[in-house]
Amino acid sequence: MVRQFLPAAAGRPSTILWMLDPELLERITARRVELDELEEQLVKVRAERDELVVAERVFERVSEQLVDERASTVPAPGQVGGRAVMLIPHREPGVEETMLPPDYQRILAAVRQAGGPVMTRQVGEMLGVDVSVRSKLEPLRGKLVRLTDRGWLRKMPDGQFTTRL
Repeated sequence: MVRQFLPAAAGRPSTILWMLDPELLERITARRVELDELEEQLVKVRAERDELVVAERVFERVSEQLVDERASTVPAPGQVGGRAVMLIPHREPGVEETMLPPDYQRILAAVRQAGGPVMTRQVGEMLGVDVSVRSKLEPLRGKLVRLTDRGWLRKMPDGQFTTRL
């Protein structure tokens, strides 16, 4: 009996191959299914990689913007005797409390002595400021806020001040 060779039809091996070894056909089909699944996974991996590339770009842009914003908000030092100085330095490692002007040191000591959050009025009383006159408290409030901005104190949502850990 003569068998005629028929070309493979859309994804199926030729008839002769199928007739000769059905096990081989099963293996080919199983491998094709495996490869199709791997291809689907590869598509997902590539899509995720592309998303990560976009996320990295966004992160870099936002980081650059934050650096620029922080650089623009850092207060410029004042000039004293032709030299640049900052009266209230930022709290950083190596910057001691003794580098603050004496009145700011007294304010920090008063807040620390209170042992918990305090209002401006309470700090004024501890420092001997006439707290009955509001205009005498405003400069003290400004100093407390300046100490907060430089990282020496922490301002609570209710307006009280406390020391940083």
